[in-house]
Amino acid sequence: MVERVEETVSGEEVLQKDEYLEKYGFNDKFEYKFKTKKGLSEEIVREISKIKGEPDWMLQKRLDALKIFYSKPIPTWGADLSKIDFNDIYYYLRPSDKSKGNSWDAVPEDIKRTFDKLGIPEAEKKFFAGAEAQYDSEVVYSNIKKELEAQGVIFTSMDQAVKDYPELVKKYFGTVIPASDNKFAALNTAVWSGGSFIYVPKGVKVAAPLQAYFRINAEKAGQFERTLIIADEGSDMANTDITYIEGCTAPIYMSSSLHAAVVEIVAHKNSHVRYVTIQNWSKNVYNLVTQRAFAYENASVEWIDGNVGSGINMKYPSVFLKGKGARGEIVSIAVAGNNQVQDSGGKIYHLAPDTTSKIVSKSVSKGSGVTTYRGLLHIAKNADNVKSTVRCDALLLDDTAKTNTFPYNEIYNSTATITHEATTGKIGEDQLFYMMSRGMSEDDALATIVLGFIEPLARVLPMEYSIELKRLIKLDTSNSVG
Repeated sequence: MVERVEETVSGEEVLQKDEYLEKYGFNDKFEYKFKTKKGLSEEIVREISKIKGEPDWMLQKRLDALKIFYSKPIPTWGADLSKIDFNDIYYYLRPSDKSKGNSWDAVPEDIKRTFDKLGIPEAEKKFFAGAEAQYDSEVVYSNIKKELEAQGVIFTSMDQAVKDYPELVKKYFGTVIPASDNKFAALNTAVWSGGSFIYVPKGVKVAAPLQAYFRINAEKAGQFERTLIIADEGSDMANTDITYIEGCTAPIYMSSSLHAAVVEIVAHKNSHVRYVTIQNWSKNVYNLVTQRAFAYENASVEWIDGNVGSGINMKYPSVFLKGKGARGEIVSIAVAGNNQVQDSGGKIYHLAPDTTSKIVSKSVSKGSGVTTYRGLLHIAKNADNVKSTVRCDALLLDDTAKTNTFPYNEIYNSTATITHEATTGKIGEDQLFYMMSRGMSEDDALATIVLGFIEPLARVLPMEYSIELKRLIKLDTSNSVG
């Protein structure tokens, strides 16, 4: 039996469930091979770059970003971020002296046990064309199937890409999300470590998904992975096609950790990229992520974004439709339990004619949990014949739960066809009674209703992830009524 742990979040004591602790909330006790001292400074940034053996051009990007970070205030328009203490965070922790391996047997044993317990190696064998695992600040494992490698597909850590593919990195790094975009994009650019680099050549189709798994282990740690995905131009015979799936977990601690990632996607002509996230951080984690894609002529980008963890989450995947006929779709799922703030949504920018988009937001809140949909639909003057659909649905599981909706529409072209729907509802006692009268427990009945509500996300996931998401939803929504 796992011992129960009490956690303080926003001054309230929360009793964490044994099941989360056993599956995700454990922490590994070992000595890190290297970690910077706490706090952020030019000295720390230079130290990170030196440890990684980076070229001068990357160090300069980091130093320029640090200045931008200091110049920008903490955002005040969303969740309360005032309690983040940037001087009480470790910005770089190296778990091992070994370089990343392409075999699980090469991963240090104490770290490998963590990923074994999370089921990552087994999932890779069953479902994925390649996998990567990051532990705190460093990627410890990266592997891609030989047949994809033979076709010129690159799937490696971002750190390795700087060394092995500098021209590609220099060409695209920071072009989709510049350091000046926001305070946390600047922070990431200054101290980034790890993350994935993917390049798929013209006409190559990646039939099975690529997977990355991010684990924060240390207390008061920051994880700042940087992911860059480039889908080169497709051909008439076989379009470039990528599905990338990431999962995230962390132990339960009394003090907070910070996850501030940046994800940049470039989808060239006729390519198709699907990016799936299942975020299951513990409640002591601030999850503040910037994600953006550029979609060129007839390209398609899908964000499938599931948020069932973290104390405070602010994440708004966006797609810039820059070429004629480009398509963008964002499906956002957020579940907020006690002492959780899920502030999420999506942004679509129609910057070319004949572009189409769809935003679907599903949120579930219970107890003191708060969900917020924050979305933007922008249609430029030159974007003729645009079609877009926005739908926001919120489900409240009890009388104290809260939900907010902030849709913004900027329409500068009269030929656009736009639909917008929003609903807010509660689970009725008659629904629960009907299902319980057929033998379900209250928890099972409630979970079944919620799972039906968030079905748009579950159906696009590989089976392993879909099963895991459903298990997490059931865990998060149990004992919610009454």
